[in-house]
Amino acid sequence: MSINLEDYQELLASLSPELDESLRAAWVEAPRVFSARGLDNYLKGIAALKSLGKGDSLVATWIDHAPQVAKEIGEDIVTDLVHTALSLASKTSGGVIELVLATAPTAANRLGDEALFRAYLQFLNTLISQAPRGVRPMLENLEKLFSQLTLGGLRRWALWGAHAHRTNYPEQASYFSLQSKESLAMLQKERKGTLFIDVQRRINMYLRALWARDFFMKPTSGDFETREGYRPFVEGYFIHLPDAFDDFILPAAGGQRSAPLLPGEGATSRSPQNDIRVPGLEMYRAAAAHCAAHIVYTRDPISAEALNPFQMAVISVIEDARVETLAVRKFPGLKHLWAQLHTIDAGQGNSAGDYLNRLARALLDDGYQDHDPWIAQGRVLFKQSADRLDTNQVSWDIGVQLAHEFISKRIPFNPRTDILTAPYRDDNRYFWEFEEFDFDKAVAAGYETPRQVRKYVNLMEFINEIDVETAGDDAEEIWVLGTELFPYEDTGKSYNETEGKEPVSEPYHYAEWDYQIQLERPAWATVLEKRAKAGDLQLIDDIVAQHKRTIGRLKFLLDALQPQGVTRIRKLEDGDEVDVNAAIRAMVDMRMAQQPDPRIMMRSVRKVRDISVMVLLDLSESTNEKVSGQDYSVLDLTRQATVLLADAIHKIGDPFAIHGFASDGRHNVEYFRFKDFDQPYNDVPKSRLAGMSGQLSTRMGAAIRHAGHYLKQQKSSKKLLLVITDGEPADVDVRDPQYLRFDTKKAVEEIARSGVTTFCMSLDPRADQYVSRIFGAKNYMVVDHVERLPEKLPLLYAGLTR
Repeated sequence: MSINLEDYQELLASLSPELDESLRAAWVEAPRVFSARGLDNYLKGIAALKSLGKGDSLVATWIDHAPQVAKEIGEDIVTDLVHTALSLASKTSGGVIELVLATAPTAANRLGDEALFRAYLQFLNTLISQAPRGVRPMLENLEKLFSQLTLGGLRRWALWGAHAHRTNYPEQASYFSLQSKESLAMLQKERKGTLFIDVQRRINMYLRALWARDFFMKPTSGDFETREGYRPFVEGYFIHLPDAFDDFILPAAGGQRSAPLLPGEGATSRSPQNDIRVPGLEMYRAAAAHCAAHIVYTRDPISAEALNPFQMAVISVIEDARVETLAVRKFPGLKHLWAQLHTIDAGQGNSAGDYLNRLARALLDDGYQDHDPWIAQGRVLFKQSADRLDTNQVSWDIGVQLAHEFISKRIPFNPRTDILTAPYRDDNRYFWEFEEFDFDKAVAAGYETPRQVRKYVNLMEFINEIDVETAGDDAEEIWVLGTELFPYEDTGKSYNETEGKEPVSEPYHYAEWDYQIQLERPAWATVLEKRAKAGDLQLIDDIVAQHKRTIGRLKFLLDALQPQGVTRIRKLEDGDEVDVNAAIRAMVDMRMAQQPDPRIMMRSVRKVRDISVMVLLDLSESTNEKVSGQDYSVLDLTRQATVLLADAIHKIGDPFAIHGFASDGRHNVEYFRFKDFDQPYNDVPKSRLAGMSGQLSTRMGAAIRHAGHYLKQQKSSKKLLLVITDGEPADVDVRDPQYLRFDTKKAVEEIARSGVTTFCMSLDPRADQYVSRIFGAKNYMVVDHVERLPEKLPLLYAGLTR
């Protein structure tokens, strides 16, 4: 299929002679850039912009610059560009839209990736609503800004200025035109060392010189929300590198360094006078060469089946060492390039991550001295396999053996914190092979899970069998006695009561919203209800005693919220019955020849509170962190606030429930029911609140949908979901920070259609950046001083339900 310009006579007839001439001039180059479909979209863009009625200059800018954008990052992005221009038409002037199109080739060239350019267009949409007068001067300086900032840095620089000068328009214009001191200071703060786009061609030539082949590379926007970049990774044979690397600071001889500088840390944040810097270009060479070594020498995937996380971590270290050894044999200079970025010392051995980093350095650097027996064993096993390094089976064999030997050290392993610190190493997703989830098979099977077997046995079988102490609620088989048997240490509970409980529930499967494809992923997240552990009731009593003054101050407020029963509204012209006193006064006025008050009716109204409330607690690992300057954690404050709120709601008489959640990937969203709506607020839920703990991550969308499932069952006319969290939605299997935000927003909208109002109380001081977009402008509160949470939460509830 070919596109002929003369086939678009209707479009050509609508153009002015100047635009017609510009289009015909651009058409000479356009077929070399666009496919037939791309040319059609290009011409449709002209018609769409022409229909805005904002002048020929805007259309001419599109005609000249759209092919340049397509040439830089592909023709698919042109549709997104014209949609952005159309959406901005109602928000800003044609001159600003024209500037957006005119600077688009610059942005495309500096970003170098279609996904990053889409994120840039979203950023423009956000900025134009927050600082409309700052967009024009920013775009006029875009080339200078992108020469020093990544997309994430540009976003933080711009939004800081938008928030700081929200209503001061002269200062806003000065900031975005780079004329104010604040603007230059923020620019310096967000400035990165070496940008990927500036060295991409050199890195390409470097890899081609080594392996005589081309490698495909893409930048990642790891610091779009934070100053830390993603680790390098290989996916689909593309090498993904951070969009910027700061210089890496090495300790000089005799110097000491506590930790290596990771990508995203400022190059001057830690720079003693005796430090030595590895330039950002060298960082890119090291990372690109390591990833290329995986592509060249890792020919077969490694199965993760039957491996635990620590075994996988050790195998990853051995596989990295294997491909690097093969590369160094061919190119000896790579050894120094990589070895200088391993900065751990032999004395560091407090965690499993320290041992992994020491092993990684020992296998690469022959001059590194480490006398630990486990490290020495790893070196010996690797040297003995020197003639078998052409297959990654070596990595599996050595890794499994070393992981088994490490058990004797009795050091716990945390896959989230015990990671490799060498900044050039990738995350090794390239060579791991996981069992694929067969969606069609799962649908056909109806998501049936293996049912727990409850086997009734006689007394002798029960006594003589060995109990598996590590088995929990998900045990495959539970033995139950036909009669009650009490343990020797009589605690008042039989074996059937303590161990013979039915599982809390079957798994619940919920859809998740994927904002990139604008579709729901059906039955994507699995919620597993867990039995809440009981804690010490004395902890709850201590909380009540500690906050006795706060409870006293809340007493009068709570009394005012309690339902007053039946009340009479008097002085009505239209009511249910006659107000005798008002009727008598009216008759007296008539006898005295005065105008009577016609409002002689009254109505009896039953004052009741018809609301159901659920408190949903974020119980992720981050809640275990200590409050700044205090000896208690965020979880302790959350528990205190929840106890005070539960006491307040209990006194008012509203039906309420208290649930919590944490997650470990989409297949394991743990859900705890501390108190249900039909359960009295007594020692049982109080002990569960005392025993709650923080763990794992925060997949909030699935938890909100499950909480909405219970709220929908309530018959109250008003339903309120109060979410208490200390951070944004996140999970271990999600890299895109926007994915779970959009899904949580969708979950809030879904339960809102069922009459559930969601309100979020966030303990994250940076929550203003995202929480309003998730819950709505009036449906959230950010607690700046976390220590005031126990006092604020009951007051918030009173305000929401008054």
